[in-house]
Amino acid sequence: MDRIARILEFLEKQPKDNFLRHALALEYTKLDKDAEAKALFLDILTESPDYVGSYYHLGKLLEKLGETNAAIEWYEKGMAAAKTAKDQHAYNELQAAYEDLAY
Repeated sequence: MDRIARILEFLEKQPKDNFLRHALALEYTKLDKDAEAKALFLDILTESPDYVGSYYHLGKLLEKLGETNAAIEWYEKGMAAAKTAKDQHAYNELQAAYEDLAY
């Protein structure tokens, strides 16, 4: 069974599990299923804005799609969420991605 099928099987039992949804979105990005990945990341961050790990990946996906302004906005939101969570590592990654794109 492939990774996506396994993750989907787990999601049937736990449909709102952010770790699983994030993992599925990452698998979709590997297969260039960008619309599916974007929808998952947006769902995660809309429902759980404190799920800091998804901001970076959503921003990178938006960059890939040429949605620069949206990527910048999500990096900014991610930096705020990381600061609130006191997650300095995530904050630094988001800040670096933001600065690479914004300046």
